[in-house]
Amino acid sequence: MLGMWRSGNRFTLLPEGARFLPSMLEAVESARHSILLELYLAESGHLSRVLIDALCGARRRGVTVLVLLDGFGSLGLEEVDRQRMIEADIQLRIYNPLSWWRLGRNLTRDHRKLLVVDGEVGFTGGFGAVDVFAEAWSEVAIRIEGPCISDWVRLFARVWDSAASRGHGSRLAVRSINVRACRVEGYLSMRGRVVWGHGFRYQAIRHSLQHQASSSRKRLWICTPYFVPTFSMRRRLKRAARRGVDVRLLIAGQHHDHPGVRSAGQRFYAGLLKAGVRIHEFQPRFLHAKFSLADDWVTLGSCNFDHWSLQWNLEANQEVQDHRFAAEVATLFEHHFAHSVEINQAAWQRRPLMQRCREWGYGTLDSLVTRLR
Repeated sequence: MLGMWRSGNRFTLLPEGARFLPSMLEAVESARHSILLELYLAESGHLSRVLIDALCGARRRGVTVLVLLDGFGSLGLEEVDRQRMIEADIQLRIYNPLSWWRLGRNLTRDHRKLLVVDGEVGFTGGFGAVDVFAEAWSEVAIRIEGPCISDWVRLFARVWDSAASRGHGSRLAVRSINVRACRVEGYLSMRGRVVWGHGFRYQAIRHSLQHQASSSRKRLWICTPYFVPTFSMRRRLKRAARRGVDVRLLIAGQHHDHPGVRSAGQRFYAGLLKAGVRIHEFQPRFLHAKFSLADDWVTLGSCNFDHWSLQWNLEANQEVQDHRFAAEVATLFEHHFAHSVEINQAAWQRRPLMQRCREWGYGTLDSLVTRLR
């Protein structure tokens, strides 16, 4: 679904964990009224301990703390850490706990990432409470202030209060959260909207990205760690390139947490390259960030460029329509392009047979899973 375009926001780009993690922890430690935290990945380790310490400290100050975790993504969070939160009177709910008698429903996950403090400031991106976000993976987040916060709180409430979320938190607790966001006036004011997806029922993120691909005039740059696009999206990328738009893909390279997904997506390279799409594979480390730029429009959040995100999961992105913010994102893209290897069409046509076999094998598996779902 699509939120309303709202003016009077301030958006701050926070590339890499060294910037967004301290900013998020500072917000938690200064909370006065409420903290809403929604994560897909949560795993016991240094980062999760620091985060739980901060949440427990907030609760001791009388702050209302609601934590919503995904049933699959939080499997690595040990029981001792869960008990620490419960004993501190933190309300903890789990979205769609795994069940052997509901195999099909187990595939739908809450992949959103959100932190809202005092109903005033929020953060979203691709982050999680896992040490790799601070140590090894390249990630990006956005800090949100202004009227868009109300849409993020409303989005959190829908999942918290749903029948799919279970745990030690009251389903009614989220209704007492007050949104205190104020409009940002003057030069710093930016226009934005929240856009979200909920499996096959609501695919607004996908539709919004498709619209931008079809209407962009100058540039369409997409960063995604998992590139397995639908046929309709591939067609739009090719059409944009053929009409003269600067279409570039920034994709995770050899450092990858799911190499099979990388191979499945590479089977589309030849057709895209032939149409004029430029493809860059990031080299220094695993690129887990998800953000796109079309002219002066930006989307940044949890949504990957694959079937799981675009069609199945609960996802949410922040969209921004502002030339200044777009310029910051373009600079980040250029930095990443400089640390990537661009795929050459002629060289790609000469790739080894083993590479082609991997593409075919993992691509076939991906197609089968998509059809079964």
